[in-house]
Amino acid sequence: VQLQASGGGLVQPGGSLRLTCAASGRVSSISALEWYRQAPGKQRELVASITSDGSIKFADSVKGRVTISRDNAKNTVYLQMNSLKPEDTAVYYCSADGGYYNGAGEPVRYRDWGQGTLVTVSS
Repeated sequence: VQLQASGGGLVQPGGSLRLTCAASGRVSSISALEWYRQAPGKQRELVASITSDGSIKFADSVKGRVTISRDNAKNTVYLQMNSLKPEDTAVYYCSADGGYYNGAGEPVRYRDWGQGTLVTVSS
């Protein structure tokens, strides 16, 4: 699966941004679309995820400020971030988690990543 993330930028504290991630390729095999982020000097962490049946999870640090939605017709996932804080500054990555059966009938699991989009929250 190929993932193209967009929507990052510079925003003031308290502002909002919407990140978009468009998936292409073997999209029917996607189980979950997820957003991760990685701040300088920190490990990559899960921000939010949404499964093919609509189950949603959020990191505690963003609950109440972030929503995730999925447009299956467009194979796109959105991350709406509100009330942004300086500590939200990070590179945000879109990820697809899924699986399929290969030509030999064997199950294959994968996690693919997009290229990342930088979100900077600063005055």
